[in-house]
Parts: sequence; structure tokens; C-alpha cells
Amino acid sequence: MRRFLREHSLTLVFGGLFLAALVGQFFAGHADFNERQAALGQPLLSLGQYLFSADFLVDVAENWQSEYLQFFLYVTATVWLIQRGSPESKPADKVGRGTEKDQQIGQYATESSPKWARAGGWRTAVFSRSLGTAMLVLFLFSWTTQWIAGWYANNSDPLAEKTGLGEYFFSSDFWNRSLQNWQSEFLAIASMAILSVYLRQRGSSESKPVGAAHSVSDESG
Repeated sequence: MRRFLREHSLTLVFGGLFLAALVGQFFAGHADFNERQAALGQPLLSLGQYLFSADFLVDVAENWQSEYLQFFLYVTATVWLIQRGSPESKPADKVGRGTEKDQQIGQYATESSPKWARAGGWRTAVFSRSLGTAMLVLFLFSWTTQWIAGWYANNSDPLAEKTGLGEYFFSSDFWNRSLQNWQSEFLAIASMAILSVYLRQRGSSESKPVGAAHSVSDESG
């Protein structure tokens, strides 16, 4: 058990932080929602009612979709785009999809390679793009959930103009929710890419070794 916890500590710790933050958001969001309802003379919601409300769902979904968009763009863009000196980037001579030898597929697959990496054909082609595909599917699912929940929450607001689902997709409320999250994700990626060129975090896989030259792109600490 101790070995399992150690070997999976990154996922377990951040999974725990996610759940703690989600619970905190739920209680804070419930209190904020009822304060606004009280100010408008509208009925308050119990904790159970708020848990399954469109207001809570849209707040959660709009954050999730931006995170998955960030990772989808990041894992696909870094195939071709580089930042010299960043450990988040490949060196310039490795831009592109890589050779079969680099990727350990085809005749270069080993016995320990994943089954679909050894299979060849369409299965290897699908597996070769599975991470980006998964992130794209999760983004589209979360964004669609935000769209539908946001539309329902908007139409439940007595002060908001009622719209159809298609109309809501082009509304300022929907795009404000989306873009305010997207811009922060894009800023975070750009900041990490450039700051990791010149700054270090000893022992982190996201950082170069402390003594590595600023121009080195593909060494980890």
C-alpha cells in the first residue's frame, strides 16, 4: 500500500485537492446563490436542490471545459511549436510527429510497449493520437454541458431575457463565461513556457536542472 501511494502520489494528491476545492465551491456557491435570491425576493434553495441545479453545474462545467481545452491545445500544439530553452518544449531538431524509432512503434516496438502500439495499422494510428483525442472529447462534453446548463440557468433568472438554446450559444453570457476562462488558460501556458526558460525548480520534472543552460530545451530536473 505504501508503495502504491508513493508511486501514484501526484494523481492522488491532486485528485484530493480537486475534491476539496469542489466541495468548497459547492458550499460557497450555495451561500452566494441564496444571498442573491434573497436580495431579489426569490425562493432559496436547499443544499440538495443547489447540488442538482443548473447554476452549480454551469459554474463547474465552465472551469472544466477550459482546462481540457488547454491540455488539448497543449499536447497537440507542442508537436509542431517550440520554445527554445523551455523544458515544456522539444528541441528544434525534433519538431514534428517523430520517427517510428523515436516513437517505438512498428518494428521498433518492444514487448513492454502497449498492445496497440505494437499492433500496427489503424489501432496504432488511433493510439498515437489518443491523448489529444481524449482531451478534445472531454472539452467538447464539458463545453456542451456548460452551454445547456447556462441556457437553463439564464432562462430561470427572472431578470434575464429568455432565449432558445441556439440563441443562447451566441449570447454574451455564454461567451463571457467561456472566454474569461480561456484567456487565463492561454496566459498560464505562455507564462510557463517562457518562465521555465530562465527560472528553475530543483527536482521538478517541469523544470530543467538548476545548472542547465538557458538555451537547453529538453532536459528535466
